[in-house]
Amino acid sequence: ALENGKRLGLKDNADLRFLLDGAKLTKIRSKSWHKSRYFNLMEDCRTIMCSSKKLGKKGNTFLIDDIESVRKGRQTEGLKKHTDPDEEEKCFSIMFKGSKKNLDFMVNSKEEAHRWVTSLEKLMNHAQNLNKKQEREHWFISCMRKADKNKDNKMTLKELKHFLRQVNIEVDDTYVEEIFKKCDTSNSGTLEDLEIEEFYSLLTKREEIDVIYAKYAKTEGEMSARDLLDFLLNEQREQATIESALKLIEKHELDEAAKQKKRMTKDGFVMYLNQEDGCIFNPAHSPVYQDMSQPLNHYFISSSHNTYLMEDQLKGPSSTEAYVKALMKSCRCVELDCWDGPNGEPIIYHGYTLTSKILFKDVIRAIKDYAFKTSPYPVILSLENHCTVEQQQLMAHHLIDILGSALVTKPLGDTMPASLPSPEELKGKFLVKGKRLNKLDAMFSNNNTTVEEDSVSEEDEAVDCKENDQKAKAKKAKIKLAKELSDIVIYCKSVHFGGFEHARDNQSFYEMSSLKESKAFQLADASATAFIHHNMDKLTRIYPAGSRTDSSNYNPVPMWNVGCQIVALNFQTNTKEMHLNQGRFLPNGFCGYILKPEFQRSPSSQFNPQSLTEGPWLQKKVLHVLVISAQQLPKLNKDKQNSIVDPLVKVEIQGVAADNDKKTTHHIENNGFNPMWNTKFEFPISVPELALLRFVVEDHDSASQNDYIGQYCLPLTSVRNGYRHVPLLTKRGDIIPSAGLFVHIMLMDQK
Repeated sequence: ALENGKRLGLKDNADLRFLLDGAKLTKIRSKSWHKSRYFNLMEDCRTIMCSSKKLGKKGNTFLIDDIESVRKGRQTEGLKKHTDPDEEEKCFSIMFKGSKKNLDFMVNSKEEAHRWVTSLEKLMNHAQNLNKKQEREHWFISCMRKADKNKDNKMTLKELKHFLRQVNIEVDDTYVEEIFKKCDTSNSGTLEDLEIEEFYSLLTKREEIDVIYAKYAKTEGEMSARDLLDFLLNEQREQATIESALKLIEKHELDEAAKQKKRMTKDGFVMYLNQEDGCIFNPAHSPVYQDMSQPLNHYFISSSHNTYLMEDQLKGPSSTEAYVKALMKSCRCVELDCWDGPNGEPIIYHGYTLTSKILFKDVIRAIKDYAFKTSPYPVILSLENHCTVEQQQLMAHHLIDILGSALVTKPLGDTMPASLPSPEELKGKFLVKGKRLNKLDAMFSNNNTTVEEDSVSEEDEAVDCKENDQKAKAKKAKIKLAKELSDIVIYCKSVHFGGFEHARDNQSFYEMSSLKESKAFQLADASATAFIHHNMDKLTRIYPAGSRTDSSNYNPVPMWNVGCQIVALNFQTNTKEMHLNQGRFLPNGFCGYILKPEFQRSPSSQFNPQSLTEGPWLQKKVLHVLVISAQQLPKLNKDKQNSIVDPLVKVEIQGVAADNDKKTTHHIENNGFNPMWNTKFEFPISVPELALLRFVVEDHDSASQNDYIGQYCLPLTSVRNGYRHVPLLTKRGDIIPSAGLFVHIMLMDQK
């Protein structure tokens, strides 16, 4: 176990020993369900066991990689409901990626709770910071451990064959026997120690990289700094210097002797290609690099629809946790469907359905706690208000009381503004989107004689929601609005959309409309240029049709093409549309704000994504993609011994209609470990600033739909030329450790 700890960079670590020793914790599920569980880290230092019997006895297990976060205190709905407030410091929770339920625990003292939280967090950080070589070796060793049936740390030929199935590769028996004999230098009939290392070396040999390395390693079979510079200039098309080449050697070379000579060995070269420096995504776009001082409407804003839902729109659970998950993905606009609740407290749920209900004030507390953990830029609270005046007053009280000075309750500055403030000016702030009783100008007028309450039209989405409900349809499309709630709507006043001409003549910069997807797509097809100009000085929110009861999503790309900022999606549904959303917001520090292209912001622009004419948006390019190989694709059916994937790769462009395209490689039979395609594709591109590049790896099935293995999506403007590593993500958007594609990319001007 401590050897595995060393590989994780945790040699002689007290936290590691604490987790390996384990302890008895109290697991909490309800008021009456408080049960003792033995909890410890297993020998591989990546798996945790939770057992009802004794330490080390059989129980449920999960991987450190599966943990999203560890929360100290009573921060989950379960702990708040089922434990007393005075036990706050003895509680902690383990939150998982995806839909796996969190684990809530209580221990004997606050010191013990603190120890568990800090130890788990340190182990998680170490696991995340493994370099690719350590990651691959760790994965390899854990697979070998599973294959070593009699646990003698030796591999027989039979165990070796079992191991190859574990790592998702089917190899001819003759070849397996050949490798085995080659490595079994002691002629013992088993592989051990250095023989296993030799086996690992043979198995992970990358022929495609050997060829590239041999071409440039001109200094005694190794790459000098000058050789590496030639590679960076000729293949990677980078603006490199001899100094930057030396920095890469210092950073990635593993062999100290080579490093002293300022050279890069083949192992160092593989390390470079698999790290951020060799990634397809431009690392200069990882931090916030765009101008954040433009008006809010000049940005695409990552936005969620019916944020409170964990599953479908009819009977699924509502949860504050859904808000936490969305905010931790840098979502910057969340939706709150507000209804009258019992005991005078407003609640949130999907009206006229069987979805469960949560308290409005609990949601606001959760939003306050998690809004700015992954991004400092403003969060918009989109209110769909169905409450009576009394409960609206309480909503306003909760917003002001809980959010405090972070809530924008008046325009910035002392005079009436002429445009929306910037994300930079609104850092750490909350904006309320909703109905308002009067114009914003009234705040700067001497005779601000607003009535205490009045009737206003319902939100357009609320009206659409009623279309499928006969009882609701009969109700008036007007609600009484409390002054207290009206007064905290500053920069995002909801108004009905009456057409582009009407909006141009009557709509103020702080007034915004919400459009159902069908209406928005219709406008984008018929009046794209007018739509773009409307979005140059006003915000527009798009939301999914009410008929999407399964929480499916529409394609957000056509909406971005016409400059819509708040393109709201069901974040809980992990399909292609959310992958595109994740790709769109991947650059700029993953902060939830992306500056729109100049031609979507300039009043003189005549850009129309439907019919491309000459203009600054037209930058005709050709994208050349060579899909070379993949490494360590995950086995899909882990329970089925002989199940090996038959991978294929789809490469697609999503952008303006003229650029949309998809191409597919052939599939490789029975090899998820190191399949090789060497397949070339070409994509003509007209508007690169709006294009997204997406790679999808699937398991070919001739009898039914292909199974998803992994994907990666990024803006074409963040793609780097040359030989590049493409990480792969799960459907939920989490990185798949050790898996990836190897490609060659060249984006060139059209001749």
